[in-house]
Amino acid sequence: MNKMMIDSLKSLFIRDLEKVSQEIEAYEAEELLWKRADGINNPAGNLALHLIGNLNTYIGKNLGNTRYVRNRPAEFSDICSKEEILIRLKETSSMLDMTFDSLSDSELNLEYPTQEFGYPMTTAYFLVHLHGHLNYHLGQIHYHRRLINNIK
Repeated sequence: MNKMMIDSLKSLFIRDLEKVSQEIEAYEAEELLWKRADGINNPAGNLALHLIGNLNTYIGKNLGNTRYVRNRPAEFSDICSKEEILIRLKETSSMLDMTFDSLSDSELNLEYPTQEFGYPMTTAYFLVHLHGHLNYHLGQIHYHRRLINNIK
C-alpha cells in the first residue's frame, strides 16, 4: 500500500458523506426525514445520525484519537433539525479529512485497535468495510427519500 491508498479512501469517504448531505437536503419537508413507512424502521434522519456516530467512533476516535463519545441507541431514537444533521455531517467530513491526513501507510497494515467482528483485521480491511457500510446506508437514505417524498 502507499499514500495513494490513504488518499483514495479519504476521497471516497468524503465524497459519499457529501452524497448523504445532498440526500438530506433533498427532502421536501423536514418532518419527512423522520417518517417511517411499512417495512422501513429506520428513517433517513436516524440513518444519518447512525453514520455520523459510526464514522466518528471507528475512524475519529479509534484512528484519529478524538474524544468522541458514541450514544448508539440515540442514533436510532433522536430527532433533530435538518440543519443540525447537515452541520454534524460537515463536522464528520472535517474529522475524516484530518484523520486520513494523519494516517501513515504503515498504519493501514497494522491490526485495527478493536476486534469489531470478534477477530483481528488490518486497519485497511476495516476501512474498506466502513466505506461499504456508509454506502449501504446511503442507498437506504436515497430509497427512503424517493419513497417518502412521493407518499407524503
